[in-house]
Amino acid sequence: MKPDLKLISMGEIRAEEVKWLWYPYLPRGKLTIVQGDPGEGKTTFVLAIIAALTRGEALPESEQALEPLNVIYQTAEDGLADTIKPRLDAAGADCSRVLVIDESQRELTLCDQRLEQAVQQTKAQLIVLDPIQAYLGDGVDMHRANEVRPVLKRVAAMAERTGCAVILIGHMNKAQGLKAGYRGLGSIDFRAAARSVLVVGRLKDDPTVRVVAQDKNSLAPEGKSIAFLLDGEHGFQWKGACDLSVDDVLSGGGRFQTKTTQMEEELERMLTEAMPAEAVLSRARELGVSERTLMIAKKNLGVISEKRGGQWYWHLPEQGCKDVTT
Repeated sequence: MKPDLKLISMGEIRAEEVKWLWYPYLPRGKLTIVQGDPGEGKTTFVLAIIAALTRGEALPESEQALEPLNVIYQTAEDGLADTIKPRLDAAGADCSRVLVIDESQRELTLCDQRLEQAVQQTKAQLIVLDPIQAYLGDGVDMHRANEVRPVLKRVAAMAERTGCAVILIGHMNKAQGLKAGYRGLGSIDFRAAARSVLVVGRLKDDPTVRVVAQDKNSLAPEGKSIAFLLDGEHGFQWKGACDLSVDDVLSGGGRFQTKTTQMEEELERMLTEAMPAEAVLSRARELGVSERTLMIAKKNLGVISEKRGGQWYWHLPEQGCKDVTT
C-alpha cells in the first residue's frame, strides 16, 4: 500500500516575522550554538545573558528590554550548588526564574519529552544545555550525521512548537587553520541545524578580554562582535561592540576598541573632580555614545551619582563630592 501523499501549497502559508530574545544573536523558537575552546568563557557569557533576561534588562547593542522571563538551565559539567548558583548570584540573576530539570533518577537528552513539559509548565522562554554532547543520549555518535540529524530535528521542532529559544553550548576541536564552521566538535549537522552560531575566544594581548563573534545567522544580518571582560579583580563586565572578526577571535589577534571602553577612558579623564551629570551626558552625545553604553561604562567604573544643591553630580569612587558647592 502506497503512503498517502500530502502536498502543502506555499500560497496557503501565512508569513511570520522572526521573533528574538536578543537581536540578532538569539532567535526565539530556534537553535543557537555557543562554541569555543575550553576555558574561554562560554558558560560565563551564557550566564550573563540569563542574568539580564531574568532581570528584564537589555543586552548589549539592544535598546529594548524584555519583561523578566524564566529560563531552564541544564549542565553536565558544573555543580549547581558550588559553581552555577554562585556564578548566577555574581551575575545578578533572579535565581527564582532559573529552573533545572531534576536528572537524579533519569538523565536528560535532547529528545526527552520533559524539555517540552518543563517549558509548558514554567513558561520558560530559553533553554540552555551545557555541553551539547552530554545531552545526545546513549548510542548517538556526535560525528555521524545520520545519528545526529534526527536528534537535532526533534529538539528544533520542540523549539518551534513552543517558541522557546534553545542554546546548545559546545567545545571546538583542536584543529588549527580551519574555518570556524569546521572547528566545532562533531558533525557539521550541528552547525546546519542552528540558526545562529556564536564563537567565544580571548585576546592574546589581553587574556582578560573575551570576544563573542557571530559565525552564522540564517535569519538576519550577522551582528557585531561583542566584547566582555573576565578576570579575578573585576569579574564579568560587558564591553560592547567591536570590529573583531570570527578569525580574530579564533586566532586571538586583532585590536580591541569599543564604545564602552572609549567612554570608560573619557569618564576617567573627565571625572578627576565631580562633574554635573548633564555635562557627562552631553559629552557622550558628542562622542556618539548611546545613553545605555554610557550607563554600562558608569557601572563598570563604579561611578557614583550624588545630588547636591538640586543638581546631580558624577564622581569616581575615590573622588567624593567635596569640591561641589551646595
